[in-house]
Amino acid sequence: MTIKILHLYPKNMNLYGDHGNVLAIRRRLEWRGIDVEVIHHDPGDELPEDIDIIFGGGGQDSGQTVVEDDLRIITPKLKELIENGTPALVICGLYQLFGNYFETVEGQKLEGTHILDINTIGGPVRLIGNVLIDTTEFGQVVGYENHSGLTYLGDGVKPLGTVITGDGNNGKDKTEGVRYKNCIGTYLHGPILPKNPKVTDFLISKAIENKTGEAPQLKELDDTIELRAHNVSSKRPR
Repeated sequence: MTIKILHLYPKNMNLYGDHGNVLAIRRRLEWRGIDVEVIHHDPGDELPEDIDIIFGGGGQDSGQTVVEDDLRIITPKLKELIENGTPALVICGLYQLFGNYFETVEGQKLEGTHILDINTIGGPVRLIGNVLIDTTEFGQVVGYENHSGLTYLGDGVKPLGTVITGDGNNGKDKTEGVRYKNCIGTYLHGPILPKNPKVTDFLISKAIENKTGEAPQLKELDDTIELRAHNVSSKRPR
């Protein structure tokens, strides 16, 4: 069995260590003896048919503009994958573009994929710092945010978690990120997955379940280093 990871726009959407999320998924699969293939998708590339996990990182507004046209082309396939339960993690810039739209602070409106029922508006100040959130499924999740977009959730989705420390989606309603089917959207860089192995294993478990038709019993790993990083990060001041 080979798990195929689709890495969207690694050249344009890869800020604040986001590539480390793909590395975390790859390593936790390899440590369990499972083969991995990472497929990089840049503007103009043909989207492969067989995808098990989707990942997309963050980028500047200019990076979002570069990928916007290509993202519109591949949206129908991405939407089909998400609706069919393909696990996905999208961060910051691609989190925004997986929504309905992103309106920059200058008033430029970037049309999103409408995969996630969220809307984002550029704010006057950046929301920067360490973040700690409480989630129902993964316990406490840590990360680092650096964004000026203010994201508001629609009726069709639920938040990833509730903010303990930090600003989250918009600095007002205490929500952070989004959950829809097996798709996770979040502002948490850092990267998020090495310090939150439960989230990584969620993506892996769903990918294997989709491929085999059975929920897997994942081999336990020694997460001493990962949990130490998590605990240190959770105690860092804002």
